[in-house]
Amino acid sequence: MTDTHVTHPPQAATQLRELAMSAVSAAAVRAALRLGIPDALGDTPASVDELASAVRAEPQALHRLLRALACHGIFAEEPDGRYTHTEASRLLCADAPRSMRDVALWSTEPWTWEVWPHLDEAVRTGKSVFPGLHGKQFFDYLHEDAPESAATFDRAMTQSSKQSAQDVTAILDLTGVDTVADIGGGQGLVLATLLERNPTLRGTLLDLPGVVAAADPRLREGGELASRARLVGGDCRVDIPIRADLYIIKNILEWDDDSTARTLRNIVSAATPGARVVIIENLVDETASMKFTAAMDLLLLMNVGGRKHTKDSLLTLIERAGLCGRDVRAVNPSLHMFECAVPA
Repeated sequence: MTDTHVTHPPQAATQLRELAMSAVSAAAVRAALRLGIPDALGDTPASVDELASAVRAEPQALHRLLRALACHGIFAEEPDGRYTHTEASRLLCADAPRSMRDVALWSTEPWTWEVWPHLDEAVRTGKSVFPGLHGKQFFDYLHEDAPESAATFDRAMTQSSKQSAQDVTAILDLTGVDTVADIGGGQGLVLATLLERNPTLRGTLLDLPGVVAAADPRLREGGELASRARLVGGDCRVDIPIRADLYIIKNILEWDDDSTARTLRNIVSAATPGARVVIIENLVDETASMKFTAAMDLLLLMNVGGRKHTKDSLLTLIERAGLCGRDVRAVNPSLHMFECAVPA
């Protein structure tokens, strides 16, 4: 029975109202990007009319959008009514050094709006809701039915990899390593960065055939690193036909636990005893970006039945796969590195 005499702080009601309407904030960011506002706004403040002309929008409606974004620190309104960039809005520019443009677009793709209303079903069953909505698995849908969304995904992953590749390679110890394998490495940005920094190192990139076909140009035939790189098309959950001194697995162990353990066991089967395995992941319990990582954890549940790991859950899967070692350290505020080895 509800006690009608209990009073609640007004800030609690405000917080709940804002949370319930938070989809509007995501939609506003997407609208700003699709209109081209971040790139249209230069280094000097601009009036709403000037921006409306630049992005071909109705001035009053544009002002309402900018006002909503400014509430979250994305753009700022000057006393004279002109708008200017903030640190956050500059990250939405395509040419920003650590641009978040494609990540923001990917997070608000049309399919995301379709799955979120079914979160209660995913929580009730613990399974992906995507096949029930679209009649096929998530990545099959992405590449067969939503090529524009697939392209956005590829750009977002490339941008994210560019930012983290430098951080990873800066702290990765390659003592005694002659060969490295980048497992599920996408376009191979981490591998290319390692090869550039270490002129005697040789490396292999393993990912799905269509992915490695579009690998970093430096790694492909004719590229400056091609003589020391090998591209292998395949699914790491099925087989890893590569022997190397060091295996790197970055941000791909987000499927169901069986698929994750199977991938790690495939490395153990392929590698020579004593080979090193470095696993790099966002952790949902030790991160400076908890709200984003927790949200991605729920999105993974809905679209592929996967999850973001805690430190302990990933260590459990590492041990299940037969890998040794428990050294864990931070790469940057959002990534952690697990140093493991194939048993000697």
